[in-house]
Amino acid sequence: MTSPHSGADDKAGVTIRCQDNASVGVTFCDRFSFDADSVHYAVELRAPGLTARANEVVAWIWDSDLTAFLEQLAADYRGWDGERSWRTNDRDLAVSAVFRSGGYVGLTWTLRPWPQAAGGWGASVTTWLEAGEQMAAVAADVRDFLTKEQP
Repeated sequence: MTSPHSGADDKAGVTIRCQDNASVGVTFCDRFSFDADSVHYAVELRAPGLTARANEVVAWIWDSDLTAFLEQLAADYRGWDGERSWRTNDRDLAVSAVFRSGGYVGLTWTLRPWPQAAGGWGASVTTWLEAGEQMAAVAADVRDFLTKEQP
């Protein structure tokens, strides 16, 4: 399940909630750009007993596109074997996907800001979604968030 939303500061965001447990989710928010080559945004993970946030994830125009990865998962709604994965060039956000019987996709979202720094941290949550339409909605919402013109 996804839900586009506006926060108190009126900046758009997207929240993806696990259909098995709505208290588990990932939120893309606080998008900004310095130039035409990149988009910066925050990613928040939530689960019972866990809240984690990376304040400046960067999507470069030459990077492998998160939305293309999500769209391919939606297109393969009949399933696949094994695990598929994607990550930002800086490796601070990674997503892995598995398909389980019954037509569900498990997306494991992993934050590891400053992966080379001493004392770095990492956190992961897994959201389960219906393959096909729910995955297509996630891909469309994330694409809209990452490509939307700033006010």
